[in-house]
Amino acid sequence: MPFRFTQEIMQGYHDFFRLLIPEPQNRIPITPSVVPYTLSWSIPFFFLAYLARRPETHLIRLLLLPTVIATTLASAFRYCWTIPALNVYNWGQGLAAEVVIAKALEYALTPEGMLRIGESQPNQPKGKAKAESNGDASIIDEDDPTPLAKSHSSSLIAAFGDSLNLAHEMRGAGWKFGVGTHIPKLIRPLERDQFLKVTLWSFIKYFLLLDLLESIIKLFPGVGTPAGGSMFYQNLPILQRYIVSTTIHILTGSALLSGFHMVYDLMAFIAVYSCNDSPSSWPPVMDNPWTADSMHVFWAKRWHQLLKRTFVVYGGIPGYWIAGNTGALLGTFIASGLYHEFAIYAMGRGFDPVVPAFFALQGPVLVLERGRGWVGRIWVYSIMFCLAQPMIDSWHKRGLGGGMVIPPFISPAKFVLPLLVRAFNATVLAK
Repeated sequence: MPFRFTQEIMQGYHDFFRLLIPEPQNRIPITPSVVPYTLSWSIPFFFLAYLARRPETHLIRLLLLPTVIATTLASAFRYCWTIPALNVYNWGQGLAAEVVIAKALEYALTPEGMLRIGESQPNQPKGKAKAESNGDASIIDEDDPTPLAKSHSSSLIAAFGDSLNLAHEMRGAGWKFGVGTHIPKLIRPLERDQFLKVTLWSFIKYFLLLDLLESIIKLFPGVGTPAGGSMFYQNLPILQRYIVSTTIHILTGSALLSGFHMVYDLMAFIAVYSCNDSPSSWPPVMDNPWTADSMHVFWAKRWHQLLKRTFVVYGGIPGYWIAGNTGALLGTFIASGLYHEFAIYAMGRGFDPVVPAFFALQGPVLVLERGRGWVGRIWVYSIMFCLAQPMIDSWHKRGLGGGMVIPPFISPAKFVLPLLVRAFNATVLAK
């Protein structure tokens, strides 16, 4: 009897899990009629963010947490894009869901709520209301009201804006959870009109660059199709094989970088133009990753820090409980690898340990690495351009390169490149 009871309990857990995260073949196609269901997570999540900025709400936040997790998982993994070229959007849904759940865990499990720098309780300044220096995590513009001053209003609109700011803040600028996070120095004009102009031109530049890179990748057989394929072409001699794989690898990495810049520029433009954000709230998303001369500098400063807190919540904090600072470092990178791989389950292409292995390896690399300067830069390039190739290949084999990022009807490169390729082929054949 106890064994049967245990079986029934386990079966119940399994059925509930599959209700939220069905097998790939049982997922519901995304159509206009189901779009509201894919957004259902937003209501409990933003309410949780609101409660995280209210004092004495710890218990209700804990009670709300399961609802947020369940609706977020269902929204991302229960519904799917069925057009092959849009399968990569399923990966994006999974990545976004994991970020939302990490935020929800922190909002619910932090007893005092989410505090800004200089607060003792939500919306209650500690001592004098001032933004204390917090290393790289503080961005203070003396000409603008500080976020802390803005939060003093008790009106519903101010409270709603405060919770939106918390929910969308990724690097923790001005918040206690952002302590120690590196934020690049402001390099764009802080005058509104000039900032908008520079940001718009930057968006156009990265849009065209991403469009070109994406279109070039799609020219490679297998790799450039939604079905996917390896970038290690076995029919080529070994030297040519790795020249081609390295070329695809660099194109892919450059496309990812361009995509980060493009999306960030678009969000910055909208926020400053439509939401009246201060330009000082939008520092660069990257800090010249090509100049890193150690993997520590690369991951801690040069690469974007938008997902740092997500990895810390999932792996860094539990790792610290287990093994102190070393455990926190290893746990953060293990969480990073699982974050990237669990999300790709939404594409219905299975689980590949190669991706988590690459990120998990970064922990020991940071502990053991020595040397800076040109030697350190060669070390960084060897890891990112050689050791990372199996990870990128894993993504390409599951259709990453065949995904549609820039729609063809707004893509100059997808119109011009095929014409150039046909002209080149015709010239070669003519000779």
